[in-house]
Amino acid sequence: MLADLLHPERVRIGLTISDKEAALRAIAALLTMPEGAANEEAVYDVLLERERLASTGVGSGVAIPHGRYDGVDELRAAVAVCPAGVDFDAVDGLPVKILVGIVGPRSMPQKHLAALAGVSRVLRNDEKRKGLPKPSMPLKRIASWSSPDGQTVARHSRMMGT
Repeated sequence: MLADLLHPERVRIGLTISDKEAALRAIAALLTMPEGAANEEAVYDVLLERERLASTGVGSGVAIPHGRYDGVDELRAAVAVCPAGVDFDAVDGLPVKILVGIVGPRSMPQKHLAALAGVSRVLRNDEKRKGLPKPSMPLKRIASWSSPDGQTVARHSRMMGT
């Protein structure tokens, strides 16, 4: 599913981000690409609202900020890699280096949950995470992340019924 949700303009590697607010703003900006596809401030507000419930910093240097926003007509994802890390109030207290943002319309709750599950499943795997984005890595490789059992995120999501 990640391959279906990503657009080359929604991937940034090597970002320097100062804090959690800046990280959410960076992900919101990416989620609105290609330019003008959605309202950046509205997407930021959705991500911030969700973040106020509980941190989406899931640990091991990963955060998955997400939310539902009717200003987009399809589920979309963005990836930002911050080599220095950013304090994101993650559950393990470690800085976040990989952010995968997901936003979609309220009418697609099952697809939204399937995307979250697929991305989370892949990023919980130490080997997969260590092999993830570096500045020279092509988008195709990022989009084809696979889960520990070898399923691609796309296949896992299809199996979830979406």
